[in-house]
Amino acid sequence: MAVGVHQALEDAEFDFVMAHVEGPVLAYFWGVWSEACKELDPVLKALAREYAGRVSVVRTDLVRCPATTRRFEVKSAPTLVLIRDCHPVATATGPMTAEDVRALIDPHL
Repeated sequence: MAVGVHQALEDAEFDFVMAHVEGPVLAYFWGVWSEACKELDPVLKALAREYAGRVSVVRTDLVRCPATTRRFEVKSAPTLVLIRDCHPVATATGPMTAEDVRALIDPHL
């Protein structure tokens, strides 16, 4: 898939992306109302380029992906879930810096 943040707008699209990417996936659960999400968006876009070929980033709307949100027990936005082999291996919630996101990803590469 192309470098960047993939937009998974519906539950079926999230499942499609998960089935077609290799390696870990960083699922970014966001909400349009969240100021922390607005601040995290450019950070994740930059990190998607930095980790290209090693980690795929999928931006997942909490409202439009209710089944996916429940599956990963997401309660607030932003929430990041690092998924490897279809299983969550790390989770972080709330405002984050690039360093915070790297700390979530790097141990699982």
